[in-house]
Amino acid sequence: MAEVNFETGKEFAIKMDKSDPLKKFRDQFLFPKQKDGREVLYFVGNSLGLQPKKAKTYVNEVLSEWENLGVEGHQAGKFPWYPYHEFLTESTARLVGAKPIEVIVMNTLTVNLHLMLTSFYRPDAKRFKIVIEAGAFPSDQYAVASQAKLHGYSPKEAILEWRPRTQESLLRFEDLEDLIQTEGESIALILLGNVNYRTGQAFPLKEIATLAQTKGIILGVDLAHGAGNLELHLHENEVDFAVWCSYKYLNGGPGALGGCFVHEKHAREFDRPRLEGWWGHDKKNRFLMEPEFRPMEGAEGWQLSNPPILPMATLRASMELFDEAGMHNLRMKSKLLTGYFEFLLKQSHFSGVKILTPTNPKERGCALSLEFGKSGKSLMEKLNQEGIKCDYREPGVLRFAPVPLYNSFQDVFELCEILKKYVK
Repeated sequence: MAEVNFETGKEFAIKMDKSDPLKKFRDQFLFPKQKDGREVLYFVGNSLGLQPKKAKTYVNEVLSEWENLGVEGHQAGKFPWYPYHEFLTESTARLVGAKPIEVIVMNTLTVNLHLMLTSFYRPDAKRFKIVIEAGAFPSDQYAVASQAKLHGYSPKEAILEWRPRTQESLLRFEDLEDLIQTEGESIALILLGNVNYRTGQAFPLKEIATLAQTKGIILGVDLAHGAGNLELHLHENEVDFAVWCSYKYLNGGPGALGGCFVHEKHAREFDRPRLEGWWGHDKKNRFLMEPEFRPMEGAEGWQLSNPPILPMATLRASMELFDEAGMHNLRMKSKLLTGYFEFLLKQSHFSGVKILTPTNPKERGCALSLEFGKSGKSLMEKLNQEGIKCDYREPGVLRFAPVPLYNSFQDVFELCEILKKYVK
């Protein structure tokens, strides 16, 4: 899609939807229904993506094989369970800009984060500090604080926050540069969200990776709001490790399995400390039941237990759609869809509404965070009654995510028309 000049009338939204090369994907998802049977307007991709229609088919496929094959399903059937996680490897690598050896679908996000921190946060007397963005998702804050304590450090001593300036809500890259230049020799690791969960600000991974490398600092990234939302180039950018969940933009279902990236340069660091488990053992010898752990090369070597097949089945249904659509195409539509949303908001001249998310499309994904102050929670309740699903973050922030896989320009137009009823 080429850039366009947005217009305020509904005819423009209809025209954009007709010319949308990705419009067929909307029919591949199940939308919740309102009481009158109409589909809700669903903008909650940054909390729980919609269910792909094929998810039930693929889950039933596994259940049927379990019923008919029993234990033989590990090696028999259309998609045997023993190598089932491998059916997601190549699509996952394409999704995050990685090589297949660098990715694995396993566990959930914070479990994977702790596995990575165990291996990559190796503090010593000189380097023991961790940089994290102020206002990071609480689970990330808890994880780094607990890791610091496990190594005998006070979180107040070990954790440095990249903070916004006074009276600002967004972070400035130059302030991170200053922090790294000042504290660089004492920093062991940087852990940042690729997209801040509250403001929707996307951080420049390539520049941050280069900055970390100049000081010999390990860089880890939480892609909870980035995977399936932004085009990523983890291998090329030489990010050391990354973790993500799959229930938001990846439509894997509630509590879906997460993913993990470990850069190829670490693939054969077999002496790097890690928490060890049977499924990370060299699969050629796994069933010899050897007492000594021999890790597999790459990200697979961080696996612990055999994977849960039913959650992988739902994710396989979604990843097929991402492969077919392509992240580049999805990102092009995303920029237009979110830009259109921003345009309509500004044309409506709502007073007392602040868009927290950056205006520059390069500095955000598909979601916009709107600050409504004290009226935020009551507004969300009114929108729910109108059949609009978004989500709320304290204090007074509503997050709307027009997802390019299944949201339309008419969805965005209708959302803004309903907002006009309640916001002046």
